[in-house]
Amino acid sequence: MSEILLEKPNKRTKPDWLKIQIPSGVEYAAVKKIVQTHKLHTICEDGRCPNMAECWGAGTATFMILGNICTRSCSFCAVSTGRPTEYDMDEPTRVAEAVKLMKVKHCVITSVNRDELKDKGASVWAATIREVKKQNPGVTMETLIPDFKAQWDLLEMVVNERPEVVSHNMETVERLYRIVRPQAKYERSLEQIKRTKELGRRTKSGIMLGLGETEEEVFKAMDDLLSHGCDVLTLGQYLQPTKMHLKVEEYVSPEKFKMYKEVGENKGFSIVESGPMVRSSYHAEKHI
Repeated sequence: MSEILLEKPNKRTKPDWLKIQIPSGVEYAAVKKIVQTHKLHTICEDGRCPNMAECWGAGTATFMILGNICTRSCSFCAVSTGRPTEYDMDEPTRVAEAVKLMKVKHCVITSVNRDELKDKGASVWAATIREVKKQNPGVTMETLIPDFKAQWDLLEMVVNERPEVVSHNMETVERLYRIVRPQAKYERSLEQIKRTKELGRRTKSGIMLGLGETEEEVFKAMDDLLSHGCDVLTLGQYLQPTKMHLKVEEYVSPEKFKMYKEVGENKGFSIVESGPMVRSSYHAEKHI
């Protein structure tokens, strides 16, 4: 009887263009020390960002306020989900001090979702922006904010502190929202961007590719963002943080990312950052 050879399941292998640099160097060590000394969280670490080595090596980091436990359970995100502890009211001061020590000209701040709080964390957001500006005159700022459950007075509380760029990520196309962001709503996020623009801020959003979306769905998301006042768009490759998260459906080629950049710019975005390693805060200083 002849032997039957069974093929092993075809595993999707990560292409060469997604190789990640190992963190090292004097500047990287200096940023790490500042973050640890001030007991801060960064989305670079908690979100397992592939650009951490490059950004920290350049002396910059994206701070994550309101703790490192999120009340939502997005199926793409590496940040821990659960019941957060009480937030630290001294955090705005520590973030401002860290920005000063890093001597950065542009800082980026994001946060977990704190849906259990009455104000969804908006007061801490406002206090952090004020304190960073107070201790760092001349520093520009990007805030990557949650949707505050469509409580638009909370959005105004944050936006009225006048960060130069206000970002809110769509993350994916409309069809995949219930899978990728089960506790968020596509139209709610678009409405938030629209209201932010009406309040006079520069607006920004980001989409991950490789989750099973089609080109036509990406183009529609671009059109939806533009019609709601989005200025800057980032497009990057989704990478599965653990086996418990959504699998990568496609490793999008650099050539296709280039095509999306050209399409987005032709449609009317003032800036489109599009590439496999692009994340929402990548090269953020260029988005003022």
